Amino acid sequence: MSIKTVVVPDLGGAESVDVIELSLAIGDSVELEGSLLVLESDKATMDVPSPFDGQLVKYLVSEGDTVKVGDAIAELETTSNLGSANEEAQEATSDTPSVAIPVETPVEAEQSSPSIEQPVLAKTPPVDAISDFEDIEQGEAEQEDIYAGPSVRMLARELGVQLGAVNGSGPRGRILREDVNGYVKAALVEGSTSEQRATSGIPDVPVIDFSQFGVVETVKMTKIQKITAANMQRNWLNVPHVTQFDEADITDMDSFRKSLKRESEVRGIRISPVAFLIKAIGIALQENPVFLRSLAGDGEHFVQKNYCNVGMAVDTPRGLVVPVIRGVSDMGLWEIAAAVTELAGKAREGKLKPSDMQGGCFTLSSLGAIGGNGFTPIVNAPEAGILGVSNAKIQPVWDGESFQPRLMLPLALSYDHRLVNGGDAGRFMTQIVKLLSDVRHLAL
Repeated sequence: MSIKTVVVPDLGGAESVDVIELSLAIGDSVELEGSLLVLESDKATMDVPSPFDGQLVKYLVSEGDTVKVGDAIAELETTSNLGSANEEAQEATSDTPSVAIPVETPVEAEQSSPSIEQPVLAKTPPVDAISDFEDIEQGEAEQEDIYAGPSVRMLARELGVQLGAVNGSGPRGRILREDVNGYVKAALVEGSTSEQRATSGIPDVPVIDFSQFGVVETVKMTKIQKITAANMQRNWLNVPHVTQFDEADITDMDSFRKSLKRESEVRGIRISPVAFLIKAIGIALQENPVFLRSLAGDGEHFVQKNYCNVGMAVDTPRGLVVPVIRGVSDMGLWEIAAAVTELAGKAREGKLKPSDMQGGCFTLSSLGAIGGNGFTPIVNAPEAGILGVSNAKIQPVWDGESFQPRLMLPLALSYDHRLVNGGDAGRFMTQIVKLLSDVRHLAL
C-alpha cells in the first residue's frame, strides 16, 4: 500500500484550466484510465484519467480552482507497483503516509516544479531557510506564512506587489505567477478604465436592479460563454465590418447530395450540406487569396497564409465553439464530411483540444438547420472573413420563360474592410454561388 500523487497531464496546448467537476467521493475506487475530475479550458472540457488502479484518499484541488500542467490534483492509495509511463510521470512526487501535511519549503520549490508541493512535516519555512536567496528583503520575511514559492515572491518584489493582497488560485490557495500577473493587470485596468472609456467614446451601461420588475435569477456564465462574449466585443470594436448578401441555387446540389445516401451508409459517413459549403469555401479561398490574409501586429504589414484551414461554428450546450478543419483545399468531399462529423461530435461532447480550434483562416457559420432568412456574422479576428448561411427555402425563380421552384440558400459574407475591398468580396461571393449552384465545378 502506498500513496501516489496524481498531477495534471499534458493539456494539448492550454496553459491553465479550471476544475469544473470532481468525479469521485473520498474512498471511492477508480480503475486505470477512470475519470478523476473534469477540467475546462477556454473552449473545451476534458477528463483527467487515473494513471493507475487505486482508491481516492483526497483531492488536492476544489471545484473552481485553476490548475496547469504538473499541478498536484489528487492522492490515490494503490497496492500496484507500476513501471508504466503513466507512473513515471508521477515521479516528481513521493510516497507518503496519509497523515503527512504537504507544505512546500523554498529549497524544494527551487529544485522542483513550482506547481507541485513536496510532502514534508513542517508548517511554514523558517526565515533563515530563505535568507540565502538573493534580494530577500525584510518585508518579505514578515510575509513568510503566505503560500508562495521563491520565484513567485521574486516576481512580486520586482512588480512591487504585496502578496497579502493577491488571491491564490493554486492548490490549497497557493499563489502562482499567473495570480501575481493577473493582479497587476486588474490594477492597471481598474486605474485606466474611466480614461479608456472617455477616449473611446463608449458610455457605461447602467446597472439595473431587475428584481424590482419580477422574479429573477443570477446565473454564472460558463468559461466558454465569457470567452465568446469577450471575443465578440473585441472583434466588433476592432474590425471595420462590411457584410455582403447573395443567394445560391442549391437545387441540383441538394439532389446530388441525396443521391449519395446509399454510398454514405456504406462508408459510414453522413454527408451534409456543410461539407459542400466547406469544399466551396476552400476552392474560393485558393482563387481569392486576399481572404487568406491577417494584419500583422505592427499595423504596417499583412501576413499572407499559404495554407487553407476553415473553422466551422458549432452550437453546444456549453456555448459556441469553432473547431478547425485543416488543409481543406487538398481534401475531397468525403474527407471533409468525415472531419465535419468528427469535430462536431467532439465539440458537443466537450472533448475538443485547444489545438483543434487553432489555425483557422476563414469561418463558416451555418444556421440552416435552425432557421432564419439571414444574419450578419461577426468576423473572427485575426481572420479576414466569415460566411453566414441561413435556412434554404423553395422560391419561384424566372428561367427566361416561366417561374420554376428552386431551392435558394441565403448567404452573408462579412469581411475586414482593412484587408478586403468590395471588389474582392464580390468575386469571392460570386465564386461561392457558382460552386454551390453547379457542383460539377467542385471537381475542376
